Amino acid sequence: MTTFGCFVRERRESLRENDPKFSIRRVAQRMGIQPSYLSRVERGEVAPPSEETTRKLAKELGEDTDVLLALAGKVSSDLQDAIRKRPALFAELIRGLKEMPDHAVLRLVREVRDGEW
Repeated sequence: MTTFGCFVRERRESLRENDPKFSIRRVAQRMGIQPSYLSRVERGEVAPPSEETTRKLAKELGEDTDVLLALAGKVSSDLQDAIRKRPALFAELIRGLKEMPDHAVLRLVREVRDGEW
């Protein structure tokens, strides 16, 4: 399993191969954090950053925010709000989805999104 820091470092360095604006210093500067902090995050020396900083990092790296939050062991605040409204139902749903194959989950997501239930 890829850790948050390793994922971030690999993604940033892959982008940096073609664009120097993805150096650790320049990324940190655009995000408003210290380069040393971002370096420690990438090396796994500190816990993943807050939701706000993780969102900025996802945007900076062109990654899906929910994926980066999940790698950080977090759930976005809008999803937390939805879960809090119906915790038992969401717990049952998520546990039920745990063993389903990806194609079945995708079908369910499409049906919910399209309103076909």
